[in-house]
Amino acid sequence: MKTALLILILIHGLIHVMGFVKGFELLEVKQLAQPISRYFGILWLLGFILLMVAAFYLFSNNNYYWIIAFAAVILSQILILNFWKDAKFGTIANIIILISVVLAFSKIGFYKRYQTDVNAALNSPPYFDNSLLTVVDIQDLPEAIKKYLNYTGAIGKPKVNNFRIVMKGKLRKNEQSEWMSFKSEQYNFMHNPTRLFFMNAVMKQLPVAGYHCFKNGDAFMDIRLFSIFKVQYQEGADMDKAETVTFFNDMCCMAPATLIDNRIVWQDKGNNVVQATFTNNGISISANLNFNETGELVNFISNDRYNVDAGKKMPWSTPLSNYRTKDNLTLAKYAETINTYPDRDMVYGKFEIESVSYNCNEFY
Repeated sequence: MKTALLILILIHGLIHVMGFVKGFELLEVKQLAQPISRYFGILWLLGFILLMVAAFYLFSNNNYYWIIAFAAVILSQILILNFWKDAKFGTIANIIILISVVLAFSKIGFYKRYQTDVNAALNSPPYFDNSLLTVVDIQDLPEAIKKYLNYTGAIGKPKVNNFRIVMKGKLRKNEQSEWMSFKSEQYNFMHNPTRLFFMNAVMKQLPVAGYHCFKNGDAFMDIRLFSIFKVQYQEGADMDKAETVTFFNDMCCMAPATLIDNRIVWQDKGNNVVQATFTNNGISISANLNFNETGELVNFISNDRYNVDAGKKMPWSTPLSNYRTKDNLTLAKYAETINTYPDRDMVYGKFEIESVSYNCNEFY
């Protein structure tokens, strides 16, 4: 869709050059019967330039595409109206480009809501003191958690008050559904636990955007086609608890330094399995953390997520693999999300973690 639009803008722009050429009598343009003055010739050239800039911005995913494209469409249509007999079919191209402008503007507006929430949360006070994580901080944790923190390299590094995750992957509703490719970014904040997750995806060749917002126990999920039309929206107590599980999962998988949080109650189950209960804003969730002999967290299993399709709570797990070291911190780079039904495990999400940043001071 983007490629087709890009080609349309380029062709539409090149046609505008004909008006400039005829206005300055550089060549004979038989396709244009109406006379064109030099004044209008310059305007046709300006239309060409605006359309070329719009094409470049579209190609480079620049957020200012819609502004340039809108200006180009307005100028182009004014010229078409003045030379309707020769140029009327250009209106079709302008309508298509204008639709893309509306969609681009809507996408920015939807994303802006996420950005505004992140900027507000960045002003929240730190939950942990601004010191390095030491062995004293983890002395009361289960041995498997201590081993995990040492393995990841969290000891000796700053305590984590917020973190940003960038991922890509694919999602599906069930085994009969096609996989939907996505790319996401999110910010998590430890003070008044907050998880702000924004996703851009492609579903059946159409752009879909999603915003998951979890703020101190209250959550909603808003999925929109073209960033305009709501195709799925969820909120309520079940969603609040599910997102509390997800928030704690992020802590365990992507920010192990946060596991010193006193809102967690630990129980060592033996055989490299630790049960954790995380409580916030009156909501308590539990999960089993499974580790291997190396100290890697290899699975996170919780029975506290509501499964919409099943209409009840069912086991939910996130097996982790492909641990890699970056910036002296070792984390899993691949994860799956699995709903467990009585007769099968269903993988509905595959995630590749591209980057994790800690203690962010600004939105980026």
